[in-house]
Amino acid sequence: MVLFVTLAFVSCSDDDDNGNVMDPQTQTIADFVADNADYSSLLAALDRAGLVSTLDGTTDFTVFAPNNAAFDAFLAANNFASLDEVPVDLLTNVLLNHVVSGTVLSTQLNTGYITTLGVAINGSNLSMFVDTSSGVTLNGQSSVATADVDVDNGVIHAVDAVIGLPNVVTFATADATFSTLVTALTRSDQPDFVGILSTPDGTSPAPFTVFAPTNDAFGDLLTELGANSLDDIDTATLTATLNNHVIAESNVRSTDLTDGPVTTLGGDITISATNGTITDTNDRVSNIIVVDVQGINGVIHAIDKVILPTL
Repeated sequence: MVLFVTLAFVSCSDDDDNGNVMDPQTQTIADFVADNADYSSLLAALDRAGLVSTLDGTTDFTVFAPNNAAFDAFLAANNFASLDEVPVDLLTNVLLNHVVSGTVLSTQLNTGYITTLGVAINGSNLSMFVDTSSGVTLNGQSSVATADVDVDNGVIHAVDAVIGLPNVVTFATADATFSTLVTALTRSDQPDFVGILSTPDGTSPAPFTVFAPTNDAFGDLLTELGANSLDDIDTATLTATLNNHVIAESNVRSTDLTDGPVTTLGGDITISATNGTITDTNDRVSNIIVVDVQGINGVIHAIDKVILPTL
């Protein structure tokens, strides 16, 4: 009799008043955002972009969630009076740039690149640079304030700033691997490379394909040239060298590379897609060591040797 009563009680507790079996209570990403007043701007943005249902389903996502203060700063920085003034397609892409497929816990994040659901104009998904050297920083713009908020369809990491759509300059400045390249690009006697490489996609000379030499590549160059620092390289040579690393009006991903000559802003180089190498006019060979760092206005491939003009 005791067993019968116990079973009957358990059975009834799983039924609603109409005798239907009830699902256990769940909390999705969308539920969490809706239930927290500090994310009301994020909820409004998701609603305007039509993404609430996406984050309320059973597919797992990792969301880097900006709070209300982060959205206020984003709107002010971009001269929008309110979320309603942000074009829907732009707002949608910015929000998708905060979302990664699958569940990625903070312990699974390492310094390097991950892929978001944000999309470049060529249809490729945007990259995001994660720096874990001191906490977790994203694209050099936003830091994780609270990590690993567990929900039924993934995980949420609260961030302190909206993560803007990255261009090729974003990655060069965020990734310390390219700090010497940034120093060269911003030297006072050089053209406005930062302005040029920040050109929005759809506006000439964007998009860009950038073969970005690492710090070690520049160190080897100085040894090769018998120079003590970048300051020992004259203006014209440095300009020609930097131009040799940029293909204009083309977003060439690794799968699009072909064997043969390619024209850069500084002249022709020869690519071997088969070997993953670039040969300059001095027969010096660079290896492509990281591919397809995708920005909104172009793509970066890291290389291990600086490409020189004809010497």
